[in-house]
Amino acid sequence: MAQDRNSRPNKRNKRNNLAGSKKTGRNPNSPKRIDLSRRPNRSDRGGGRPVHKEHGLGGEQIEGRQAVRELLLGSRRKVHEIWIANDIENSPVIDDILEIARDQRVQVLNVSRREIEREARSEAPQGVLAKAAPLEETLLADLLVAPRDKPLLLVAIDGVTDPGNLGAILRCCDGAGVDAVILPRHRAVHITPTVAKSSAGAIEYLNMCVVGGLPSSLSEMKSAGVVVVGLDDSAEKSIFEMGALTIDSICLVLGAEGPGLSRLVRERCDLLANIPMLGSLSSLNVSVAAALATYEIVRTRRVSK
Repeated sequence: MAQDRNSRPNKRNKRNNLAGSKKTGRNPNSPKRIDLSRRPNRSDRGGGRPVHKEHGLGGEQIEGRQAVRELLLGSRRKVHEIWIANDIENSPVIDDILEIARDQRVQVLNVSRREIEREARSEAPQGVLAKAAPLEETLLADLLVAPRDKPLLLVAIDGVTDPGNLGAILRCCDGAGVDAVILPRHRAVHITPTVAKSSAGAIEYLNMCVVGGLPSSLSEMKSAGVVVVGLDDSAEKSIFEMGALTIDSICLVLGAEGPGLSRLVRERCDLLANIPMLGSLSSLNVSVAAALATYEIVRTRRVSK
């Protein structure tokens, strides 16, 4: 049931064609999230609950149909309300949003498209936005000691400030089964409405760690047995020559287009690798590079089994 934002409190508008869509959900073959509830030494303090640090990532406003649907399906945080344009056309995604919101007792408001566009912080909210609790940050220290049955695959972001690129990277990381994405608190964009929309809802499923300094965090990972691999156009070896390294826990570090990896980050890397460029251009978009590199690691791990 959607409430007209402009109507009196005792009047409600009913949507006639709510049902009829199939329930959607996560891919049953997608990797399970790492269980952070069983932590050595400090596990008794948390009562068995996952340990997160709140308010470090943002994500309180979600825009776009797919992103809002995944917000509801993810069920990881409280959704306060959903706004839907009163002139929006019916579609399976909109039907899903309404059906899931009804099941979860989330208030849906019918508002004018102009009101949504005035509230929106992305270019094309598609007539839908949601207000939700902020995303919770996963603590890197707990991630590194959490019990696991396979090597870690981590992705660290160094200086990527374009929200569209970050969203596309996060979507790729979810698809490749990345265990966590590490974001620096400074010199990087966090979860804005544009990032959330570009990620197509991947932010609702990924572990994300916000760290004070990326170089020191890479050193922390190395101490925990994680091999740090930086993508760098000038590296002598390609990502396709990593070989046996892919059986170890790996953190793949991505630099911003143009500047690339910062000096301190480069110094912390165990290995630098490039993606071979066979044409006239010298580099790929960072999100494309992320897709190629993460899936190469996944492919090699599967072959080596």
